[in-house]
Amino acid sequence: MTEERLCSVTDVGPGKARRFELGDLSVAVVRIGDGWYAIGDRCSHEDVSLSEGEVLGDTAEIECSKHGSCFSLTDGQPSCLPATKPVPVYDIRVDGDDVYLVVP
Repeated sequence: MTEERLCSVTDVGPGKARRFELGDLSVAVVRIGDGWYAIGDRCSHEDVSLSEGEVLGDTAEIECSKHGSCFSLTDGQPSCLPATKPVPVYDIRVDGDDVYLVVP
């Protein structure tokens, strides 16, 4: 495994998500308070960018903007239909002002 720098901490506002590309890998980086999460950017129900959805800080989930499926930012599991399959989650590390993704 390797680490790749994704962005600066100022590139993702609190309670927001932003899409980043690393080669063929699309990742939604989510910031909730001091917590940082990285989740595959494609809804498992349809090919929709999760980074365009609403961040649900109370439950640490992201909601797909198209059909409303919510995905856990910690394990990628959907908590409501129509999605039934999880999306991948990735380890993320903040070092000073830099945000790194652990690439499998």
